[in-house]
Amino acid sequence: MLFTLLLIAVGWAAPPAQLAETVRSELIDAQLQLMISPESARAPLGRAARAYAALGLAELEPATHTKIQDALARATQAVRSGDEAAFAAAKAQVWTALLEAGFNRTTEAIGAGDARTAAAWLALREFRQATRFSRPNADATLALRRWQAGGSPEQTLAAVRANLLDSYGARLDETLADVGAARAQGFTVRAAEAAASAQGYFAILAPSFREQRGAAALGEAQTAFSRLVQGGVVALVQSALAGFRAAPLSEGEQGRRAGQLLRFLSLVPVEYARGVRGGEVTVDLEVREAISFQEAATAAFTDLKHSLSERDAAGTDRATELFASLTKILEDASRRVAVAEPDVVRASVETLTETLRDTMPGAWLRQNSTADFDVIEAALSQLEAAVATGAYAQAEGARIEAYAILESGPEAKLTAFAPQYVPPIENLFWYGQDPKGLAYLLSRHAPLAEVQASRAALSAQLAQAQAAVGGSKAPGSVATNAAIIVFREGLEAVLILASLLGSLKGASQKRFRKPLWIGVWSALAASAVTYAVLRGALLAFAQFGEKLEAVVSLVAIAVLLLITNWFSHDSYWTDWMAGFHKKKARILGAGVGQFLGLGLLGFTSVYHEGFETALFLQVLVLEAGTISVLAGVALGLAATFMVGFVVLKVQTKLPYKKMLVVTAVMLGGVLLVMVGNTAHALQVVG
Repeated sequence: MLFTLLLIAVGWAAPPAQLAETVRSELIDAQLQLMISPESARAPLGRAARAYAALGLAELEPATHTKIQDALARATQAVRSGDEAAFAAAKAQVWTALLEAGFNRTTEAIGAGDARTAAAWLALREFRQATRFSRPNADATLALRRWQAGGSPEQTLAAVRANLLDSYGARLDETLADVGAARAQGFTVRAAEAAASAQGYFAILAPSFREQRGAAALGEAQTAFSRLVQGGVVALVQSALAGFRAAPLSEGEQGRRAGQLLRFLSLVPVEYARGVRGGEVTVDLEVREAISFQEAATAAFTDLKHSLSERDAAGTDRATELFASLTKILEDASRRVAVAEPDVVRASVETLTETLRDTMPGAWLRQNSTADFDVIEAALSQLEAAVATGAYAQAEGARIEAYAILESGPEAKLTAFAPQYVPPIENLFWYGQDPKGLAYLLSRHAPLAEVQASRAALSAQLAQAQAAVGGSKAPGSVATNAAIIVFREGLEAVLILASLLGSLKGASQKRFRKPLWIGVWSALAASAVTYAVLRGALLAFAQFGEKLEAVVSLVAIAVLLLITNWFSHDSYWTDWMAGFHKKKARILGAGVGQFLGLGLLGFTSVYHEGFETALFLQVLVLEAGTISVLAGVALGLAATFMVGFVVLKVQTKLPYKKMLVVTAVMLGGVLLVMVGNTAHALQVVG
């Protein structure tokens, strides 16, 4: 850091992150010196101020500059008075304000299209604390690289914001926990620094909080943080932040976290049973592992809690209570206060799991291979930690757990879609020799370095396997297929409607068009309701994953083949259309009930196509999600209404048969894709 200061003195422009790190390093040095002598703390404090001045934030970030200047002034005053707690708080305020400047400068540079400046300021940041169950990710850095390679600035900005806000949201949670722990232990300096850090992290998240909760709620939260810094209770802050998440999880990430939650939770009673017998803790390491899995499950639940509460507040509150009860059982056992029997823990976890399943939406309960890979890595970390302590029996248990998760989850998909990865993964899990398998090494009590090398090789294979089976259907392709289906069925409905309306000519018969139109619009509404009902029914069975997709796809293919066969025969052009006109003639000749009859005729002529469309779209939703499908539906409806306007309003005669033939060929392409995807789904389920 002294070298950096010398370079600054001769006019060298250091990168922002390096200057900020110099500021922090000098402030830490000043804090240490203050414990010895206030006089000796002045020099490093002065160096910190000079390093900060080189950042040039006075012009770039005036508001943040004022905040840092005030904090440095408080630090100077604390040095004069020898107030260690005040200095620690000021140091934390300087650092978090620098992080805020890094966040602002990065996002502004991306908005301005300046990738180089964005990359320079992005380095001034913090990450989530790494654990065995969560690792810092580089999504923001990778997003910048994709942008520099020709990506979208809008997508880059969204990815960078989400990554940074997620990191600072996690750091906020961690520092709030530190405040409570430090105060409980009487560590006033540490508590002051943690409280000031929490306030600083929230300042970065404040714009997102205002967007989600409004200005009034933001004011209340900021007041709670101010009181926290002055010695107020953590509970007030936590109450103000309840349910807040600065970077909301995407639909896919929610499913992933839900999968992790249920997987981690299922491992708690397994580990606990291995460490407890006869009311006594026999293997302390196993109980600690049970607590680790419980903490990982709790972290996942915390990420999902807001979304769950919006769906089922009572169920979420019940799950929160059950988590607290489980935590107490495990902590009491760890401290030997009261050691519950394994059956008690198992029953507690089963009740909690059942509550979570009842509370979660069906889509979250679908098998999530990404979550499975995450939990496998967590179990392998557990294996490595056990070997480091010489606990080879526990390490073997972790290996079996990891392999069981692989076998019950991703292995079927690997066998179907990426079979080349199965043999090397099997060898590394078991008794392979080049490189050595984990089972082989553990059976011989191999040294940690050898186990780590094999684990690294296995992790690399698992990462490649995950990438091979983790891809989703291209959104553009799915949207195109949805548009083709909607337009094809819509065109058929327009043809039928045009034929019926065209035959109702003359002043005496035009009055019959109104009930026909009422039937048509009712059919469109009923088609939308049908889609929603089918979607809800499928979500209720979403936990069956690829099995559900395979069954629904088979039904859709059968209907599509029937329609294709029907379309290819002349009877489609004669008998089908003639049938509608015969119904119309009977209704007009009946004398009574004409209005209702024509309404039903209009309804059935359109709802027939609407029902088929709703069914076909379910397959695409199961494959790729709702957003891409709805985009295709909007495109298909726009094209259908355009053709309908030309035909029915402008009364232009179009080449119906040729248009239907062309769209039928396109529909055949959709059918081929659907058959291929269904075959894959059938492979996955065996």
